[in-house]
Amino acid sequence: MTGRHARGSAAGRLAVALAAVGALTAGIGVWATVAEGGDRCAADSRLVSPCGAWWGAYLPYDQDGSLTRPVYAFERKIGRRLDLVYTYHDMSGNELDGTLLTDDERELGRDRLLMLAWESTVWKEPHHAGWTETQLGWKNIASGRYDAEIVDPQIRRIKAYGKRVFLSFDQEVDARIKEGAGTPAEYVAAYRHLHDRFRLLGADNVVWVWTVSGYLGMADEMKRLYPGDRYVDWIGMDQYNYYRCHGTDTWRDFDASQRPTYDWLRANISGRKPVMLAEFATAPDPERPDRQRDWYARIPEVAPTLPEAKAYVHWNRAVPGPGCDLTVDAGPGLQGYRTAGQDPYFRQPLPRR
Repeated sequence: MTGRHARGSAAGRLAVALAAVGALTAGIGVWATVAEGGDRCAADSRLVSPCGAWWGAYLPYDQDGSLTRPVYAFERKIGRRLDLVYTYHDMSGNELDGTLLTDDERELGRDRLLMLAWESTVWKEPHHAGWTETQLGWKNIASGRYDAEIVDPQIRRIKAYGKRVFLSFDQEVDARIKEGAGTPAEYVAAYRHLHDRFRLLGADNVVWVWTVSGYLGMADEMKRLYPGDRYVDWIGMDQYNYYRCHGTDTWRDFDASQRPTYDWLRANISGRKPVMLAEFATAPDPERPDRQRDWYARIPEVAPTLPEAKAYVHWNRAVPGPGCDLTVDAGPGLQGYRTAGQDPYFRQPLPRR
């Protein structure tokens, strides 16, 4: 190629130069179109990316009460910025845990999507450190008992934020029945009441996520807990490879840990909604550390075969019990997670609003 161009005429060289200018101009035009949201991979109104999936994580606050520092530190470890940061709140209304869109969340939300999980409980320790809480009760939420004091002020905060946010009301709702939150019918009424309350107050920048644990032993309950397609934008599931955590002893790779619930939700709840892996992680195998690395590194192979799974949110917090360190802060787990997060499937253009 080089030799042939070198022997060309002046006219030929001029034509090449003009073609190069045209290509450059076209490139600028393409870039401008992408920057203005015209990219074919741009997210739709429900924050669904058609070309891949969001890469996100839940990270706990640090001892000084900062969320930004842990997020920035985690991003340095994984070699990329998260697409989505997942946070949890109670309904205490206090500044520490009961305020949706804290200053730290707002800062992180400048360059990331936010997922807010709002629990109908009051936590007994800061940031739910001890996992204990007081249930407010779904029937009380549905009746509007907490609207004026708790619900409406937080809706107004989200409305004023302006940017679209994901919102999940009582994630892992199937596990909350036995905790005394109420019946499936009461939950559906509470969910619909909150949904309608947001609309009434004009907070139309919320993308609604209905999140279950996805444990198929609760299949009947999950069916009765679904508020309906009219009220749900995404379906969330929280599935793990616990291995020796919680007394289990079976190693399930990423595919085996996620696909059964994904398929069941699509077949039995709704085949029309995108799916969020709202929490996922694997416990380590202390005898075979490479297993944890490979569990994460192979996610990009599996992801296209779960085409409606449009967000992958890692739970990066240890839970009580031996063998239950689910973090990827170091070692083989970090290696595998970092590798997975570099895949183009998880490199989608973020929306501006």
